[in-house]
Amino acid sequence: MNRKPLIHRAPLALAVTLALSAWSAQAQDATKEGEAARAAGQNKQLETVVITAERRVENIKDVPNAVTAISGEKLDVLNSSGQDVRFLSGRVPSLNIESSFGRAFPRFYIRGYGNTDFRLNASQPVSLVYDDVVQENPILKGFPVFDVKSVEVLAGPQGTLFGRNTPAGVVKFESVKPSQKRDGYFNISYGTFGTMNVEGAANLPLGGDWSARVSGQVQHRDNWVHNANPKGATQDTEGYNDRAVRLQALYEPHKQFSALFNVHNRELKGSARVFRASMIKPGTNDLVDGFDPKVNYTDGTNTQTLHATGGSARLKWVMEGFNIHSITAIESVQPFSRGDIDGGYIYKAPPPYANQGEALFPSESSSSMSGHRQLTQEVRLESTAAGPMRWQGGVYLFDERYTAISTDYSSATTLATGHVDTHQTNRAYAFFGSVNYDVAPDLTVRGGLRYTSDKKDLDVTSSYANLNTSTGTTASTKDSKWNWDLSGTYKLNKETNLYARVGTGFRASSIQGASLFAGQSQATPENVTSFEAGVKSEFWDRRARLAANAFKYQVKDLQLTAVGGTNNANRLLNAAKADGNGFELNLELLPTEQLLLTVGASYNNTKIKDASLSLPKCGSGCNMLDPLVPGTNRYSIDGNPLPQAPKWVANLTARYAIPTADGNEFYVYTDWAYRSKVNFFLYEATEFTGKSLTEGGLRGGYIWNNGKYEAAVFVRNVTNQVRATGAIDFNNLTGFINDPRTYGVQFKALF
Repeated sequence: MNRKPLIHRAPLALAVTLALSAWSAQAQDATKEGEAARAAGQNKQLETVVITAERRVENIKDVPNAVTAISGEKLDVLNSSGQDVRFLSGRVPSLNIESSFGRAFPRFYIRGYGNTDFRLNASQPVSLVYDDVVQENPILKGFPVFDVKSVEVLAGPQGTLFGRNTPAGVVKFESVKPSQKRDGYFNISYGTFGTMNVEGAANLPLGGDWSARVSGQVQHRDNWVHNANPKGATQDTEGYNDRAVRLQALYEPHKQFSALFNVHNRELKGSARVFRASMIKPGTNDLVDGFDPKVNYTDGTNTQTLHATGGSARLKWVMEGFNIHSITAIESVQPFSRGDIDGGYIYKAPPPYANQGEALFPSESSSSMSGHRQLTQEVRLESTAAGPMRWQGGVYLFDERYTAISTDYSSATTLATGHVDTHQTNRAYAFFGSVNYDVAPDLTVRGGLRYTSDKKDLDVTSSYANLNTSTGTTASTKDSKWNWDLSGTYKLNKETNLYARVGTGFRASSIQGASLFAGQSQATPENVTSFEAGVKSEFWDRRARLAANAFKYQVKDLQLTAVGGTNNANRLLNAAKADGNGFELNLELLPTEQLLLTVGASYNNTKIKDASLSLPKCGSGCNMLDPLVPGTNRYSIDGNPLPQAPKWVANLTARYAIPTADGNEFYVYTDWAYRSKVNFFLYEATEFTGKSLTEGGLRGGYIWNNGKYEAAVFVRNVTNQVRATGAIDFNNLTGFINDPRTYGVQFKALF
C-alpha cells in the first residue's frame, strides 16, 4: 500500500493565507468607494461578531486564534428539524461529530483530533463548555441546543484559559441571559416521521434588582425504522422524546455586583442507536443491494433513557481596576442505553429476509451510570484598568465520581446474565494566568500559562466469575503538567489583522476497567504542540469578512482506543506521536442588500507515526488494507490517518431576501455541508472506510409585522443521501447510518 502523501500542504496553506491577506488589503479601495454608498443609504454591512474565546468580550477579528461563531438565523435554521448537537458537524471548518449512542453520547473531533472510545468514562480531547461550565463526561456533552446566543468553536489547544482536557479545542455555548425587558419567542416546527420541535423562552422582570428567563425545548420523532424479524423484542425504533428546560435568575443590585443563577434539566426517552448487521457489501464500502433505511432485522431489545440535572452560580464583583468572577457548578447525569450490539439475528429468517441482517453470534448489552456527580469551581480575576497591559488569572477545581455499569443480556430470554461495574473518581486543580500587552499601536502580544494536576482512581467489581483480571481490577493515576501559549496580532491596516500563535495542550491519563473480553488497560498522558498563522479581515465597506489560517500540530504519546475485534473489546494504548497539518477558511459576503453568502472550508492531513504499533485483524470478515507484520497475525497502523478524521470539510449558506412594498419579506435559504471519506477505526479496511457525505437544507419563508412573525417550509438532507457513518467491528459487517430526508413547516413569533 502506498503511504506517501500526495503533497505536503502546510507551505501551500501558508502561502494561500498570505495571499488572502494581500487580497483583503487591496480591498481598501473598494471600501472607500463603499463609504460614499453607505452615506447615501444604499447598502448594508455585516454585523460585528463579538465572542468570548479569550474569556473576555472581543471582536472576533482581534482574537489571535482560529474561532468560528454561529448565531442568529443560521443557528435557528440548522436546529429547526429536531436534530441533536450533531447538526453542527461539518458546519464549521475542521469539525466532525459522530455517535454510536445516538442523541446521548456525541463524540467531537477538531482538526481530525478526537477519541472513538465508547465507554461511559471515556475522556475526549475536545472540551465542551456550556455557560462557562465544562461538561466533562461525554453524556453531558449532548445537552440540547436552545435559546442560545451563540456557539463558538475554538480550534487547536486551549490549555491555558479553559477547564481541562482541551488539547484539540473547545466547543463553547452561551445561553441568552435574563434582562429587564419583557420579551421572548415561540418557535414550532413539524415534519415527516412526526418530527416536532417546540422551543420558547421568556424574560420575566421580577421588579427591583431581579430578572429571570425561562426557556425550554421539546423534540419528538416517531419510530420510523421497523424490525422485519417478527421474533425481535423491539419492533419499531429511531424515535425519541427529548425535553429540556433552563431557568435563569439574574440579581443586579448595583453596577459593582451581579449574580447569575442557572438550573437546567434534560429528560430523554427513545431508541439507542440502531445497529444493522450485514449492512456493508463485502469487498466494498457500499451498502448491500436493496438496503432499506426504514427496515432492520434484529432479535434484541432497543431502548434509551437519560436524566440530567445541573445548576450554576456565576458571580461578578467590579473592583477598582479589576473584576472578580466566581463560577460554581454541579452536574449530574443518569443514562441508560440498551441495544442489540450484533445488529441482527442469529438464525436465518425465511425469504425475503434471509441473509439480510444476519449476525454470526448474539450480543445484547446495556450501558448505564449511577451516582454521577461533577463539581467545579473557578475563581478568576480580570483587569479593567486602562493602559497597554491587560491580564487575567485564577484557580480551577474539578471533582467527579460515578459508577459505569455494563450489563449483558440473553437474546433468547431478554434477561440480564451479568454485569461489570466500573467505579471512577477524578479530581483535578489548576492555576492559570494570561497577559495581553500592546507593544505598539499596531502590535499586541498575548501569553498564557497554566499548571494542571489530575488524579484518577478506578476499581471494578463484577457478577462474573470469569472476569479478565490479568491486568488487575484497580488503578490510580496522578499527572501534572505546565501548559503555555504565545501569540501576536499585527494590524496590517484598519481592516486587516495578521496573527500567529503557538500553544500546547495536555490530556491526563485514561483508564479502562477489566471486562469479560479484555483486561484493564491504561494510556499515559498525551501532549500536543500546535503552530498557527492566519489573517482576519473586514473589508469592502464591511460587506466582506475573511478569516484564514494554516496550522501544524504534533501529539506525543497520543491516546488511542482500539475498538472492536472478534470480542468487541475496548483497549487503550499510546502511539509515539501523531502529526496533523492543514488550513481553514471562513468567508462571509454581502454582495447586495438582498443576498448573504457564507463559505467555510478546511483541509486536515493527519497521520499516526509509530512503527511499533499494530493491531489484530478485524472481527467482521473485512478486507484489511494495512501491511501484515512479518511473522505475526497483526497489522501495522503506522502512517494511517486518525479515525473519523475527514481530510476535507466544507460548508456553504446562501440567503436571498425579497422585500415587499409593505415592508415585509420573502426569503430563500439554503445550507450545505460536506465531509470527505473517513476511517471508522485505527486500521484501514475496505468495508470500514466511510464514503464522503454531503447533506443540504433548503428553506423558504415569509417574515412580517416588523420581523415579529415568521412562517417557513423546509427540507433537511435534500438529496436523501444514505451513508454509513460508523461501524461495529466484531460481528457481521455491522454499521449505522445518517438521518433520513425530512420535510417540514415552521412558525416563529417574537413577543
